[in-house]
Amino acid sequence: MPVTNHFPRSQRFLVTKRLLDAALDFQEAIIQANNCRGQRRLSTLEQADEMLDRVRLYLRLAARWKWLKRGQYRHAAGMVAEMGRLLGGWQKTTRQRRDKDSKHGCTEGPSLHPCNP
Repeated sequence: MPVTNHFPRSQRFLVTKRLLDAALDFQEAIIQANNCRGQRRLSTLEQADEMLDRVRLYLRLAARWKWLKRGQYRHAAGMVAEMGRLLGGWQKTTRQRRDKDSKHGCTEGPSLHPCNP
């Protein structure tokens, strides 16, 4: 994120804000998903995936407009791709666990958990 300080001043506040908001929203969704179980976790992970797509979009735009050097973009894109792979694995595991629990009639956990309806 420090590299965004070098974006053109005329666009810095608009594009930088959108990029930073998307990245922070993604982080918050991951934290929220970690505190949820079952279908609620899966829904939150899907929202996080959408937020990560927004991060990808803003990074691509910054690279296209040559606000990021090639190496900077390659590094950031690699990190975002790794987060995407980890997120996809977490979604897959959550789906499998949900399906397994539904076959056995299990519930999502204690009713006092904040994510359970």
